[in-house]
Amino acid sequence: MHEAPPVFGTPEAKNAYRVLLLGSGELGKEVAIELQRFGVQVIAADRYDNAPAMQVAHECHTLNMLDPAALRDLIARVRPHLVVPEIEAIHTQTLVDLEQNNGLQVIPTARAARLTMDREGIRRLAAETLGLPTSPYRFVDDEAGYRAALPEVGIPCVIKPLMSSSGKGQSTVRSESDIDAAWHKAQTGGRSGMGRCIVEGFIDFDYEITLLTVRHRDGTSFCAPVGHLQIDGDYRESWMPQPMSETAWAKAQDIARTITDNLGGFGLFGVELFVKGDAVWFSEVSPRPHDTGLVTLVSQELSEFALHARAILGLPIPEIRDYGPSASVAILAKGTGVPEFSGVAEALAETGTALRLFGKPYVEGSRRVAVALARDETLDGAREKARRVAAALKVDLV
Repeated sequence: MHEAPPVFGTPEAKNAYRVLLLGSGELGKEVAIELQRFGVQVIAADRYDNAPAMQVAHECHTLNMLDPAALRDLIARVRPHLVVPEIEAIHTQTLVDLEQNNGLQVIPTARAARLTMDREGIRRLAAETLGLPTSPYRFVDDEAGYRAALPEVGIPCVIKPLMSSSGKGQSTVRSESDIDAAWHKAQTGGRSGMGRCIVEGFIDFDYEITLLTVRHRDGTSFCAPVGHLQIDGDYRESWMPQPMSETAWAKAQDIARTITDNLGGFGLFGVELFVKGDAVWFSEVSPRPHDTGLVTLVSQELSEFALHARAILGLPIPEIRDYGPSASVAILAKGTGVPEFSGVAEALAETGTALRLFGKPYVEGSRRVAVALARDETLDGAREKARRVAAALKVDLV
């Protein structure tokens, strides 16, 4: 990884500095925009055409990133200076091999991408190697193992596929009547199909936070804590700064530093934590910008995406300046078709508001297609304002 920033060239020229995004959703789109501010040539890849980051990239490729041959061929053809995984569904062992044998630079590291692509690797690292506090958990391979794990972790509990995001395949088992449906959803909703899952016991927590943690050439920096609301494991609202005790804040930073120091490399990590009073538990970590961190587009001078771009390019991270109480609300479309938006002017009528329409090319089922953003004098005011923005935006599928 860079101890000093690279020499920046000109996109599409022989001296271009090339960054390959593996995953091109709305988070990758914001990263692409921030990289282009430094004249970086952005190459966007995903499993479907016209993904959001592809719409702002210099070059696009559609492939199954879980196919090692296809992934290796893409990297050989585009010859990136940096590979930036933006989703979990990647054949990460290929990245490990290319990093070890070909000198490929993977953000933050190929090991971090491999460990965090599935919940087992990162949970075992956190709980069993690093000794961080976590919820009770069991890994299961089949329905018999799943049913045997339930009394061990207790009901209510959550079952999740090892590799998924945005709540896909995740269910809460609150009673005996939920057991069958939860198993079926876990086997059909993950990114890599049927197979191994984690059954995770509930923690009696007061709130959840995402601690956006930036590892950069000069050390580690933290954004203010992001509070968030999830429904079925999928982010719906986030806000910052989440109030918390000084003791809990210190513990949160210590946990985030411990896990990210072990993973290594440069870049922004989204560390998810449960908090009750002064107690803090590790939940998950993503070695990339986090969906709950979309609030940073309005809450601070350098968004999580700008911080990620600077960190991976070996550039300095200044003191992170906040703008005060801020909030985001995810906007979902349900049904089948191409998103079409109206009410944009009405949504932006108030001061201190913003929108991002992601450019998702198609919806089938339920999909996040935009985010409402707001600042106000208080957290409650910011959250209410963001909800008004979201409510004013109308989404049709055509």
